[in-house]
Amino acid sequence: MQPVSQLYNQLHTPKNSTIVMHQKPDGDAMGSSLGLYHFLQQLGHNVTVISPTNWASFLSWMPGCSIVLNFEQQQDNIKALEVLQATEWLFCLDFNVLHRTKNMESILLQLPCTKILIDHHQQPAIEQFQFGISNTAKSSTCEMVYDFIMASGYENKINTIVAQCLYTGVMTDTGAFRFSTTTASVHRMVAHLKEKEINHTAIHEFIFENFLENRLRFLGYVLLHKLVISYEYNTALMAISKAEILEYNIQTGDTEGIVNYAFGIKGIKLCALIVEREGEIRCSFRSKNDFDVNVFARKYFNGGGHQNAAGGVSNDSLVITVDRFWKAIEENALQLREV
Repeated sequence: MQPVSQLYNQLHTPKNSTIVMHQKPDGDAMGSSLGLYHFLQQLGHNVTVISPTNWASFLSWMPGCSIVLNFEQQQDNIKALEVLQATEWLFCLDFNVLHRTKNMESILLQLPCTKILIDHHQQPAIEQFQFGISNTAKSSTCEMVYDFIMASGYENKINTIVAQCLYTGVMTDTGAFRFSTTTASVHRMVAHLKEKEINHTAIHEFIFENFLENRLRFLGYVLLHKLVISYEYNTALMAISKAEILEYNIQTGDTEGIVNYAFGIKGIKLCALIVEREGEIRCSFRSKNDFDVNVFARKYFNGGGHQNAAGGVSNDSLVITVDRFWKAIEENALQLREV
């Protein structure tokens, strides 16, 4: 994989450019994709943004979100396939291996276009990309898109719309600027974005105060009935069945952030959320200090991510998955018991 900087002097030449993000995109995936979309459009590129799946409704306010294609929808799928066949540049944002695009993987692997990676997750499959940058020290892919624009010499293209998108991703991926990845460069970036007259208060409200009543009642139910604490292992688990998801009419994005609630309990070092959905069980892991949930997710749940935030999947039943989780915790008891 060659450095992404080698593309800077080609940016002024319009191309058929497509931007793809990971399935079930979060604020960083959508924010970085739309931020790059609005940037490339200003340079005259013919740009299309494709999401492998649907996304949380609290992201739909973002400028340009209405034109993002959902690959799982039949009408969008037909258009997406046509776009991909004509693509010259394929930007892959906020994922580091093509299987994170779910049903798009086999199609993307066969495309003859130039594939460009911009991502901050560990252990990228660099052989799948011709150009790119992978930097796990970065707070978010939005910060990396910001760096890409600035380094390429097009600072003047960061307008209010681009700034809104990039702020959304860096804000969500840093936990509203409380995670350790919130470096001085992040604050300098935010200061620059604020100069573009973004309304950061409104963005926070769109993201964090934009749920329906059922989600709040679901949260109360989960914390009261589903939260299991092991003080022996400094670990918290919430396991939610498909029936409970249906009972509360939980939609994509409604479980976002719930995994972090148990960190309010003194001494908790690892939080896990296991959710049974149609056809699969998805796991979210969060940790404090030096417990590496990227390694944990890769070893036990066919996943990965960052040191303190990762995800995984299970093809077993919910009961068996929970049992596997606690056995994995026992295997890591020594590290988890350390304070």
